Amino acid sequence: MDFLELLRNRRSYRKFKEQPVEAEKIEAIKKAALMSPAGKRCNEWEFIVVEDKATLQALSTSKESGAELVSGAPLAIVVAADTTICDTCVEDASIASIIIQLEAADLGLGSCWVQCKGRKDKDGNSCEDNVRRILGIPEKYMVLNIIAIGYKDQDRKPYEYDKLAYDKFHNEKF
Repeated sequence: MDFLELLRNRRSYRKFKEQPVEAEKIEAIKKAALMSPAGKRCNEWEFIVVEDKATLQALSTSKESGAELVSGAPLAIVVAADTTICDTCVEDASIASIIIQLEAADLGLGSCWVQCKGRKDKDGNSCEDNVRRILGIPEKYMVLNIIAIGYKDQDRKPYEYDKLAYDKFHNEKF
């Protein structure tokens, strides 16, 4: 698939089939993530691959809303970054996250970014702290997100080129 078609068809999916993601597809996603650009090539990102149903269920309650879908995914990748290594950890973890999502889409999988950084659960606890506790992530790591991944169990239409917000582009000056 050409890159624009990949982008056009990559949408957020919140419903997944119960079918597990094959080991070779998980390996391809790992390779893609590890080739993500990083400021000063610090590679401060860390990735936690989760397939255990009980852990996925626990992660699905890590914030007040928007994480429920994780319990229905056969796979999640938590993206964290060591805040002591480089000042571009949020940007680098974000780039790695979209690379993961694009590779998943290229493999015929759906995914959804579940934001953790800056979010809270129903009791006011930090989503990042909840995820750190569930997965044993040290305190120095910022937890950016949980990416739910699996075989799509819903239909989403591709973006329509003629409906894109071209007015967001400016020539020479704002």
